[in-house]
Amino acid sequence: MEVPHLHRGHEGPLHLVIDSSGLKIFGDDEWQAHKHGTSSRRRSSRKLHLAIDGDGYIIAAALTDRIVTDASVGISILDQIEGTIARFTADGAYDSRPMYEALAAAGASDIKIVIPPKKTAIVDSRAKGLWCQRNDAIERIGKVGRRQWRKESGAHQQARAENGMFRYKRIIGDRLRAQHRVSQKTEALIAVNVINRMTTLGMPKSAKIVA
Repeated sequence: MEVPHLHRGHEGPLHLVIDSSGLKIFGDDEWQAHKHGTSSRRRSSRKLHLAIDGDGYIIAAALTDRIVTDASVGISILDQIEGTIARFTADGAYDSRPMYEALAAAGASDIKIVIPPKKTAIVDSRAKGLWCQRNDAIERIGKVGRRQWRKESGAHQQARAENGMFRYKRIIGDRLRAQHRVSQKTEALIAVNVINRMTTLGMPKSAKIVA
């Protein structure tokens, strides 16, 4: 089945927010346990990764095994993005040097990266390029605390991705119905397109009124 390509909400510089969450799946044993109302010790899951733009549209998605790191998937998701990334926001799971390097290659020259550094992170005296932004975040957190830094940096906008994931699970559900990996990826992508269609229908149409 050919699934429609994911599109952005508007043209221009892109504010990309990314997050991931688990979706339950059932193997043969799990289907039997579900059918008969018994418990199953072997409960499996996949991890859904969503990249959302400033208008709330899901513009990239990936379905992976649950053991795959968020940062590695985040790097691959950048290949799906059309347009210039002016700002990137994610949680601490994406705090890695390869992630910053990938954003340097895919984003604007003045891209702003907002990723909370790990609590054990220290300033890298040899940092160059965008990796210096991580140093700035570490130093600022040391001065004002993590909560204040989140307010100043706009890290709270990560909630946009969390809301997108909440909509997915509330409307589509928290599990995959297909039993084969390829079909599961297709199922997730179809669901993402459904969410985007509903987002489009719910967007208000406004026009400037000149008095």
